[in-house]
Amino acid sequence: MNFIRLNITAEGQTEERFIKDTLALHLGHFNISTDVRRVLTGKDKRKSYRGGLISYIKAKKDIQSWLKEDNHAESRFSTMFDLYALPDDFPKYEESKKILKPYEKVVFLENAMQEDINDFRFVPYIQLHEFEALILSNPQNLEYEYFDRENEIAALQKQLEQHNNNAELINEHEHTAPSKRIIKLIPEYDKVSVGAMLAGMEGIDNLKQNCRHFRNWVEKLEQLSQNH
Repeated sequence: MNFIRLNITAEGQTEERFIKDTLALHLGHFNISTDVRRVLTGKDKRKSYRGGLISYIKAKKDIQSWLKEDNHAESRFSTMFDLYALPDDFPKYEESKKILKPYEKVVFLENAMQEDINDFRFVPYIQLHEFEALILSNPQNLEYEYFDRENEIAALQKQLEQHNNNAELINEHEHTAPSKRIIKLIPEYDKVSVGAMLAGMEGIDNLKQNCRHFRNWVEKLEQLSQNH
């Protein structure tokens, strides 16, 4: 098993924290050291501003910059972006609108990104449909933080069941995306301080079992040290 240094560009603070606190620990068992930084959105003479996927072109430049900075045989790269509200300058974005099946659509977009970045060290990942799908894969975990919201959590559990217990199929519309569903019922939900912890509290293996697209990504990462 070879040593791999994995660099992940994350959409925001929640993804960054989840990768640091949960995913990096898991991948450490596969001889993979994981670093993460939020996508660059702007900079001036004083500082750089990171967080929020507002432009694919800016994200591409940031990824390519990291590819150049860490141009070593043991380095690999990935992303953790949401399909929900993906910027419309994303590669083959208009073509993707014609694809109605979520799993086919997200793989199509990941492949388009892979072609556009054009580096064998790069393994793109887009979350179906956003980070909160990892939380809604087991809504009961919300009770650990919001113990007085039993009825609301039960309602979220019912919504999951309406999607065949597959949180990755919970849709991406403005009012029905996973985060919107949680906030509607639990307005005090704090994405940054609570979201990453709740998503990772049962470990990566549990998420792999419940979220197949997420599982496919993690298993590709696990194999990096085997294939190097």
